[in-house]
Amino acid sequence: MKKLATLLVIGVVAFMYSCGPSAKQIEEQRIADSIRVADSLAMVQAEQQRIADSIAKVQQEKMIADSIAHADSVKKFPKLFKPAKAVKPAKPAKKGK
Repeated sequence: MKKLATLLVIGVVAFMYSCGPSAKQIEEQRIADSIRVADSLAMVQAEQQRIADSIAKVQQEKMIADSIAHADSVKKFPKLFKPAKAVKPAKPAKKGK
């Protein structure tokens, strides 16, 4: 009876071991997972770059609109915006004795 129980236990262990994935299947799954992760990272980086480009474009357009608005306000209200005074060059310092 002990021999039969031992044989049965060994058979169950062998059956359970054979049901798992093989080393080749595990390696294929690992490679597929790493490719999926790399693709996901590339998509995230592309989205971040697209967002950064959009922000830069909006800032550029705002800067242009601000300069146009400033130029228009200078034309409409010339008394409010006085031209900058010319700066005289500094005289060289005299050397003391």
